[in-house]
Amino acid sequence: MSTLFGEIRQLGYVVRDIEAAMDYWSRQLGVGPWYYNPKVGIKNYQYRGESYEPHNSVALANSGFVQVELIQCRNDVPSMYRDFLQAGQLGLQHVAYWTENYDADLQRALDHGLNVVMSGEVGERGRFCYFDTEFHPGAVIELSEVAGPKGKMFSMIRAASENWNGQDPVRPFPDLSTL
Repeated sequence: MSTLFGEIRQLGYVVRDIEAAMDYWSRQLGVGPWYYNPKVGIKNYQYRGESYEPHNSVALANSGFVQVELIQCRNDVPSMYRDFLQAGQLGLQHVAYWTENYDADLQRALDHGLNVVMSGEVGERGRFCYFDTEFHPGAVIELSEVAGPKGKMFSMIRAASENWNGQDPVRPFPDLSTL
């Protein structure tokens, strides 16, 4: 368990073919159903202090308590995902910690010496940031706010996985404005 943030709640995998990855995870590993968004809307996106407009496809599913995230970059906007791919890597890129106290947890991370490299917002109260890997060359750490609709969506995804029978393996993201 992290002494800063608690338990790891998500494993984020960068893939080149998200449709094939969802198929593999659902058929071979029994993980699903997948909630898929071919173009995630990210507000206030920044990478190393510069603003960009990323186009990423994302799929989310749970395996028990842990959420699995699949990410495919659809454009060449600077990001930690693109850096990961350009370094010749595929697979686990980040571990995420979820928080309902984003400002306090972010400040604690900054006080601990972590530096934000990438950040943005998904929906209302869905801020996120990724910290620099300078202290550890392995998986990146993400801090993800789950106090609002994004948190409700994550709970819905986990509930859908609990008795999933393999049917309807790929589903659209729910509209966050209705949660």
